[in-house]
Amino acid sequence: MNWGFIGCGSVTEIKSGPAYQNTKGFNVAAVMRRNEEQLLDYAKRHNINKTYTNANDLINDSSIDAIYIATPPDTHKNYALKVANAGKPCCIEKPLSPSYTDSLEIVNAFQQKDLPLFVAYYRRSLPRFLKVKEWIDNNYIGDIRHISAHLSKPASKIDISKAYNWRTDSNIAPAGYFDDLASHGLDLFTFFLGDIIEAKGISINQQNLYAAKDAVTASWIHKNGVTGSGTWNFGCSDHLDKVTIYGSKGTIGFSVFHENPIILESEAKNDKIFIDNPKHIQQYHVENIRDYFQGDIKSHPSTGKTALHTSWVMSKILGEI
Repeated sequence: MNWGFIGCGSVTEIKSGPAYQNTKGFNVAAVMRRNEEQLLDYAKRHNINKTYTNANDLINDSSIDAIYIATPPDTHKNYALKVANAGKPCCIEKPLSPSYTDSLEIVNAFQQKDLPLFVAYYRRSLPRFLKVKEWIDNNYIGDIRHISAHLSKPASKIDISKAYNWRTDSNIAPAGYFDDLASHGLDLFTFFLGDIIEAKGISINQQNLYAAKDAVTASWIHKNGVTGSGTWNFGCSDHLDKVTIYGSKGTIGFSVFHENPIILESEAKNDKIFIDNPKHIQQYHVENIRDYFQGDIKSHPSTGKTALHTSWVMSKILGEI
């Protein structure tokens, strides 16, 4: 399967690009970037022969079977609708788009054409999180009661300098780093515990370093009655990344981003395991896409449908819907 990349920025350097290249049965045949100098540099370093500075030309290249959209979220809808119109499968970087409304339009476009749509919530495919799911499914902590998440980070040098950063541009990411980072966690929580049926939140800009919001606190409830709470703050003194799942017979603790051990403490079993992530962190996510196309698995863990639900939860927390 020949893939074409729309966008070849930092996420494609190590996280995703080599994963597509290393997956048997996949070939990265073409890349697109508007900046020709950076485009040719990327293509040369990654041994990709065909380049485009216009996304339409790549999308409509008859030799390209599928498209990976690796651009900032505000452009996802524009490119995705063109890919759907061209009748090609697609994987889109997360979040699916800056709003639930746009995300819904993207998903509907692919559903109407009966085309596969994947979204790069790759943690659903990582072994360390599959182990957490195994512990939950094995009922080691009994009935799940609550999940609590906390992510805080100090303001970065670029934040303090007030230099432009698309991740904190409110037109691209209304809640800044929350859009970029919290989406990973919330998507993972629904993977573990099922869909969320109600969510509320408070979101503000505490530091006034950029246009987007920098502090979000939320509460939610899953369809199965499990409650949840989360805090995301990007102006604290320490970098803390901690999630705890509370059950009737124990707890499971882990980090969403930090590569810390996952910890099980329960009446049935106590365990502390460190599981390495792959060098190219999207490797298992991409291999699952390949396995889906080959018919080895019936469904992929991260689809347009699952990502749309995450977009809905995010928009509910931010009070957008």
